[in-house]
Amino acid sequence: MTIWSFSIGLYLGLALITFLPTLKTLMSGVKLNEGGASFKDSGFSEKAKVRLEQHFSRLQGTLAFWKREATRNSRFHYYCLWWTIISSSIMPFLTQAIDPHDAASKWLLTIIAAHMALLLSFHRGLKVAERFKAFRHGESEFYDTYRRLLDSPESFGADEDKQLQKYFEEVELIRKFVRNAETDSLPMLEEVRVEPSNKRA
Repeated sequence: MTIWSFSIGLYLGLALITFLPTLKTLMSGVKLNEGGASFKDSGFSEKAKVRLEQHFSRLQGTLAFWKREATRNSRFHYYCLWWTIISSSIMPFLTQAIDPHDAASKWLLTIIAAHMALLLSFHRGLKVAERFKAFRHGESEFYDTYRRLLDSPESFGADEDKQLQKYFEEVELIRKFVRNAETDSLPMLEEVRVEPSNKRA
């Protein structure tokens, strides 16, 4: 076995081993993290607590989906990123070191180039970076809104009814933002928030 044959085995082995965490994420689900104080512990009236808890229970499936998609796309995004950086960095040196008398050296370059091409194709074709950003942003925006309602309900309105109504509207806008991203349209959340006011105008 030549150094070039060994390098092929080493490269393929490392590429596979580092892909296993991504593959595990792709094949498995995720669980929502346990939160702190919830609506049950808030200062809202019992009627409002029921409405808020029911609303949150209907969102749990959506939140689990967002977290799963964000995690999957995140893992694959960073796998592509790191291997693209590593492969593109060593390719010029390998090209200079190639041994014309050893076919394995040419195969190593071919394998690295094919690996890079596949990663870039899947990354761009599946819009991995965009989906990762959209799902993570949507998830973060929801929990920020959720915590703001618990910590500063007055920022949503002067009385309880207005606070709940404003909260429900903001959550729906966040869902619309993520839904648009799923269908290959990636507006900023601010743009989605402007739409209702434009329609009223």
